[in-house]
Amino acid sequence: MKTKKIWANFGVRDLERTTAFYKELGFKHNGASDQLTSFFFGEENFIIHFFLKDALEPGMKGQIIDTKAGNEIIFTLSADSKEAVDSWEKEVRQAGGTIVSMPEEFGKGYYGFVFADPDGHRFNVFYM
Repeated sequence: MKTKKIWANFGVRDLERTTAFYKELGFKHNGASDQLTSFFFGEENFIIHFFLKDALEPGMKGQIIDTKAGNEIIFTLSADSKEAVDSWEKEVRQAGGTIVSMPEEFGKGYYGFVFADPDGHRFNVFYM
């Protein structure tokens, strides 16, 4: 199988809140409609579309996980330094995210933390 591109689709409850959260963290907005808001992540511009949950579920042919009850996936965001990890933790908290685990060492040479966005989608900020 050969694919041209890959991106992610998440279900959210409030497009304005989601847009404000990711803009405040400095991610580049990729556009929006009445059903989604979209952002670029990383140097390779990985795209995550944040659809209204009610608009995404029919296309998925099933219910989307309740992020309060479990984890769907966790994306790792690479940081340039331990100081950058610590700075991101403060920025996420100020933007309204939930810090799931505080910045800490994960063995020799690994440092990071986990956060959840306002809809519970989890990200790991990691320096190694």
